[in-house]
Amino acid sequence: MWKLPSFLARTLTSGTNGLPLLPDMAEGHLPIHVNNGLDSRFFRAFYVSKAEKEDEPSLNRDRESAVYSPSIPAQSARYWKIEVLCSRSYDSVSANTVLINACYGIFTGGVLLCCLLPAEIDKHKSQTVFPQVRSRLRDIVGASTNWRDHVQAMQERKALHTLLAKRQEDLPPRRMKDSYLEVILPLGSQPQIREKYLNVYNSVRFGRILEDLDSLGVLICYTHTKQETQPRSPLSIVTALVDKINLRKKVVLPDCDIKFTGNVSWVGKTSMEVKMHMLQLHDGDYCPVLDATFVMVARDPENKRPAFVNPLIPESPEEEEIFKQGEMNKLKRIDFSTASLLKMAPTAEERNIVHDIFLNTLDTRTVSFRSRILPPNSVWMEDAKLKGLQICHPQERNIFNRIFGGFLMRKAFELGWATACSCGGSRPFIVSVDDIMFQRPVEVGSLLLLSGQVCYTEKNYIQVRVHSEVYDADTREHHTTNIFHFTFMSENEVPRVVPKTYGESMLYLDGKRHFAATMKEI
Repeated sequence: MWKLPSFLARTLTSGTNGLPLLPDMAEGHLPIHVNNGLDSRFFRAFYVSKAEKEDEPSLNRDRESAVYSPSIPAQSARYWKIEVLCSRSYDSVSANTVLINACYGIFTGGVLLCCLLPAEIDKHKSQTVFPQVRSRLRDIVGASTNWRDHVQAMQERKALHTLLAKRQEDLPPRRMKDSYLEVILPLGSQPQIREKYLNVYNSVRFGRILEDLDSLGVLICYTHTKQETQPRSPLSIVTALVDKINLRKKVVLPDCDIKFTGNVSWVGKTSMEVKMHMLQLHDGDYCPVLDATFVMVARDPENKRPAFVNPLIPESPEEEEIFKQGEMNKLKRIDFSTASLLKMAPTAEERNIVHDIFLNTLDTRTVSFRSRILPPNSVWMEDAKLKGLQICHPQERNIFNRIFGGFLMRKAFELGWATACSCGGSRPFIVSVDDIMFQRPVEVGSLLLLSGQVCYTEKNYIQVRVHSEVYDADTREHHTTNIFHFTFMSENEVPRVVPKTYGESMLYLDGKRHFAATMKEI
């Protein structure tokens, strides 16, 4: 143990007691070591009166909290999760995982007491927390946090072209465990970040989870392709497709820690499949919440052409089966795309379905193809849609200075949820996300138009399709960027959605196909 330096004491107590002269905690000892593998400069603190000094459990009571950023050198140490010390509230900053011994220092007006939480020591050992994921991504590609520097940052990346492999065979193979990551979203242990994830139903916003999954998937791929001799990656890794996200729970609690795990499960020449799992802490154990499969593609430093990635070598029969499943997923996507109703006519069975809907909506009082009647407990498809507009500001950019794919997914999900809610008349719960294709990037400054449409309903299930496009004000042209498919479950049985036109009938059949695929999965 070493004596607390006075400069650190002044940092911790600065402005806390209104004295013109800052007190020196020479009577106290506060040995502090900051883990240099994490960005751990912030301390969350509680004011503890002298009378409460001996009662450490009292720290669990609500108090004013503050965060301090002492300028002290990082030192190597074990990882301990803490609740730290202090005085009155300052500007809030996310608390991170650091190491600090349990002891206290005295200053005018009370006692500074650090309460060590022994049960948390092993749980958070060497684990990354989510606020660090995006900062690690910025470090990997050399992205700037300032929008005004983005042009220069992209210019600097051009020099990385020489680091690209000419052939995939020139790259060292990787194992699945080489890319394995665990990341904690500390909703329970760091309540100050909870507000960002909270919805009006006091559960976690699924749109925020989509953002986190997207960021984690990219980081996993950079881990797979990492070259020890290269401080910055020459690859631009972006999300090409969200193949499937299946949820195992209706509600995600906002006050329990969440753990994300994932690794690369299949590799092509320039693409990688990533499998991720989300678990939430309940009674000391992490319970499964969702499973996700993303497909990422690697491109050159300027994000213009494909780039080779490291091959993947399965090491066990289980990993060989996972790799084989990744290859099958690729073939399924090709088959699904080939049979698209935008390319092929409906099957005979699907044509009969459309014709039956047409016959059921004819007005029997008139002999006319145009006179239609809405059946009971039904809604016309044209009345089951919502639209939205988003101005794409620099704040929502990714590390390559285009709009973050996770942000697009969040906005599409929220519109899809609202569309399902207005159609079903009660709160919908997300069941599955599938086949989100990123067809073209969205530039900063774009006008993003979102259209949510209920395509198919069955009992209390609602299939929603969200179409996103950018509008070019100069050319007055619209370009599709993404198609999103969401399956929701409503609390009550929902009206049957009925198409009127041939185009709506194709949307109906496409929604029916996606719903059938989802039900088969779950």
